[in-house]
Amino acid sequence: MSAEVDARLVAERISTLQHHLAALAPENSVGIVAVTKGFGVDAPRAALAAGLTMVGENYAQELIAKHEELTPEEREQIQWHFLGRLQRNKVRSLAPIVSVWQSVDRVELIEEIARRSAGASVMIQLNISGEPQKGGAALGDCGSLVRSAQGSGLVVVGLMGVGAAEDESTSRDGFRHLVELAEDLGLPERSIGMSDDLDLAVAEGSTMVRIGTALFGPRGPRTPA
Repeated sequence: MSAEVDARLVAERISTLQHHLAALAPENSVGIVAVTKGFGVDAPRAALAAGLTMVGENYAQELIAKHEELTPEEREQIQWHFLGRLQRNKVRSLAPIVSVWQSVDRVELIEEIARRSAGASVMIQLNISGEPQKGGAALGDCGSLVRSAQGSGLVVVGLMGVGAAEDESTSRDGFRHLVELAEDLGLPERSIGMSDDLDLAVAEGSTMVRIGTALFGPRGPRTPA
C-alpha cells in the first residue's frame, strides 16, 4: 500500500527546503528532484503543484504506473529522472517516459539507452562510498564511461553518487571526488545529496539533490514487482 501524501504539507516542506538551499548556496542554484518511490501518483502531483518538475523514481514498474495515471497536461510538465539500479531489459519500456537517466554505470546500459532513446540525457553513477551493496561504477571508470556515452550520441549532463551510510567523512570524500571529476570532464550537474546528507553535499558542490522522505514523509512498504 502506498503511503498517503498531504499536498499542502508537501508544498510547505518544498518551500522550506528551497529557502534552506538558497541559504546554503547563495551563489549557486541547487535543483530538487522529488523522489516519489513508495508513494502513489499523489506524490508527483503534489510536487508539480508546488512547482517542482523534476521527479525521481527508483523502480521501473512504479514509474510507468504513476506516469499512466497522470493527465496529459501533467505528463507535459513532468521530467522523470530514473534513479535506481537499471536492468537492461527495462530500458525499452522506460525510454518514452524518462527525461534523465541518472543511474548509468556500465557500457551495456549506455548501448541500450542509445538504441532505444537516441540523444537522451544521462548521468554516470559512481560508487563514491565503496559500499558493495550500492550501485555505481568505480571512480576510475568514470572517464571511459563518459566518453562511451558521448560517442554513442547520448548527452552526458553530469555525475551521480550516493553518500556513505552514517559515515560523514567517507561521504565528504566521495562527494568531493565526484565534484572534482565532474569539473575535470566539464560536466555541469553533480547529483549528490539526499534527505540525510544534503547539507554536506551542497557544501561540497552539489547542483542537484534527491529528496524523498523530507518532502513526503515516511514511505509505505514496497509492493514486489
